[in-house]
Amino acid sequence: MSRNTAEKLNQLPAFCEGIQHFGQPWADFDKYASSAVINEGQAAIKDIDDAAVYQTLMGADALRYVTLQLCGSKGSGHPGGFASSAEAHASLMMLGHTNIVTEVGHHAPGFYSSMFLDGSLEAMDIFTMTDMQQRFREKHGLLGHLSGAIPGLLAPAGPLGQGQHFAMAGAYLHRDKLFPVTIGDGGMGEPYVLNAMMHFNTAYPDVTNFLPVLIWNGYSQEHHSMVSLHSNEQMINYWKGHKFEEVILIDAKDFDDSGQEGAYVDSSHFSLQQRLAFTRAVLEGMDKAAKSAMSGKLTAFILKQLKGTGVHTVGAKSHNLYPADTLDQPHIIEGLQRRALPESAWTIVRDNFSRAGGGPAVKTVVTETELEMTPLPALTMQEFSKDEKAVPSTAMGALVAQVGQADKRFVVTNADGNEASAMKNINDALKIRHPSQDPLYNQEPNGQVYEPLNEDACAGFAAGLALFGSRSLWLSYESFAINGWPIIQTVTQAMAELRRKTPAIVTMFTAGALEQGRNGWTHQRPEIENYFAAMMRNGNVYPLFPCDANAMQATYEYATNSFNKGMVIIASKSPLPVYMSIDEARTAIEDGAAVIYESGSGDKGTVVFAVTGDMIYLPVFEAKDKLEADGYKVRIVAVLNPRRLYRPTDIAWDTVSQPDNKFMSDTDFNALFDGDVLMAVSGGPSASLEPVLLRTTAPKRDTICWKRGETTATPTEIMEFNGITPEIMIERVTSLMK
Repeated sequence: MSRNTAEKLNQLPAFCEGIQHFGQPWADFDKYASSAVINEGQAAIKDIDDAAVYQTLMGADALRYVTLQLCGSKGSGHPGGFASSAEAHASLMMLGHTNIVTEVGHHAPGFYSSMFLDGSLEAMDIFTMTDMQQRFREKHGLLGHLSGAIPGLLAPAGPLGQGQHFAMAGAYLHRDKLFPVTIGDGGMGEPYVLNAMMHFNTAYPDVTNFLPVLIWNGYSQEHHSMVSLHSNEQMINYWKGHKFEEVILIDAKDFDDSGQEGAYVDSSHFSLQQRLAFTRAVLEGMDKAAKSAMSGKLTAFILKQLKGTGVHTVGAKSHNLYPADTLDQPHIIEGLQRRALPESAWTIVRDNFSRAGGGPAVKTVVTETELEMTPLPALTMQEFSKDEKAVPSTAMGALVAQVGQADKRFVVTNADGNEASAMKNINDALKIRHPSQDPLYNQEPNGQVYEPLNEDACAGFAAGLALFGSRSLWLSYESFAINGWPIIQTVTQAMAELRRKTPAIVTMFTAGALEQGRNGWTHQRPEIENYFAAMMRNGNVYPLFPCDANAMQATYEYATNSFNKGMVIIASKSPLPVYMSIDEARTAIEDGAAVIYESGSGDKGTVVFAVTGDMIYLPVFEAKDKLEADGYKVRIVAVLNPRRLYRPTDIAWDTVSQPDNKFMSDTDFNALFDGDVLMAVSGGPSASLEPVLLRTTAPKRDTICWKRGETTATPTEIMEFNGITPEIMIERVTSLMK
């Protein structure tokens, strides 16, 4: 350390243990930094005066210093992007706006630094800089990209383009608080970030208490950003073209007195006077933006300064550290020494940040407590008899309507339309949220059905609401679900790590491959079910396959009453036979599977069909008739909840929040699936039946499942194209029994 003596360390607050460099007091330090400007008992600065500006800049440099030393301690991590946001982040903190989310997973070290400086990380036994370095990018520590499990942080951040959904969900649920979301210009080459906010504003014009904060630093991960050549006017117009009424842009170039070339400059090279002038502009601009957003205007704040401002290098080269970028390297040492604060400054920063927002984020941000939920009444179900046909998706729609009528916060999202999925009853009851009121189309400005034509926006808002503690439902065509699934994956992983209960994210995908013949392969893409099946092993993801309309109702009830899980329902919109009573279905969804048909006897041996899907049972039952006529005993087992059929050691169930250790016993499993031949049959791909194939003791087995799409006139024809026919099932059984 440059001033590492026992005497000095004894003067430092305990959290500073491990800080390697300290600097000299700035000019006027005694005048403006004698005590924290956020007094004890306050949640924000009173005024934007000289002391507030001075201490905001101190906070920004503290964030930069901790971020760089943290990354340098492992020769790993991403300091550059957050470094260019430091004045914006510090300003939000000093103004008391601490419910901050981000679109940029690479800003993680900076957000961890913020949680360290406000004391939140003490909740995970990180008390000192040394502790934080030891836990950075380590198991059970501070992972490389943000997680909502880290004390004080509201939401995960990994894949780009997701953060705005969490900010909008927070704003929707908490109208009295501001939800800033930092966005990097590296991801601005794609339009969906702004598009999602524009559609949300059209649907929810009164919910403007989220604030996108663009960190416009000219660079992406490894090169210039796609918007690096925009002029300030072009960038402002870009946002205004997406319905933002107020766009506040602060450009560091306007304050440069160091003669830097180029459109993007590093404010840390300015004189102290100009650094303070720049910080004042950011603080004042952020205050204006926050007040604008809270007063009903769709508002954006843009901070323009060079990527890597104030750390070891600039531009894309500052994005991440490599193994050679360690704390003993001259360029890292120089970067730290430039940002090093005097010993007494750390106390000021800790006092300000720990008081901002009313206390450390771990105690005050909205996701640190469970959101009070509206109790649901027992859902009224329609019992369909086993001698009739019923539409599974319509049966579910009736229950969705009841949930929405009981819980006014509940939102249904769907890009392609509920009516197309035989769920018009949802629209009838809850109404599509739309500025054009039209009863013919069930449109009302206050509807509970949110329909952006973007699966990312549908999935993102539904997932954000669930993560933040409210019920929601994402409906989609199975074919298109892949466009929105990444944020569901991110959120289910976050739910697995949360220290609180939150409603499961519930999704339902209709119009599966077997129903969509005439639409061709564009609507025949059930391969995503392999994605869901792979995620079963995570411990909190449940692909669910109700076999009929009664099972659908039991399945939706089961999913809606679950917590910290991803519930993925796959079902049809066609009238189909009913195989189970509702009570039988409730037992089956809890147990994982149930027998829906069994022959009395057969002298040629027992054939077991293990089936996921609903329409797929039509050829299975046809095959059953012919096999029985040939002297076989046939048992048809409906696999509704395959996650229950794994062995406990197959699933990471004991690593997740709200763990579920219910798995079918060997005795019960064998009673269902034992036979001479096991035929695993799926209307989609085969991965959902993996647990059955892993555990079965049947001496012979085979799989019949989806191969690929084609344009056909009927479901029967698409099944024939994929080899899912009674004749092929019989042929496979006969060959296996030889």
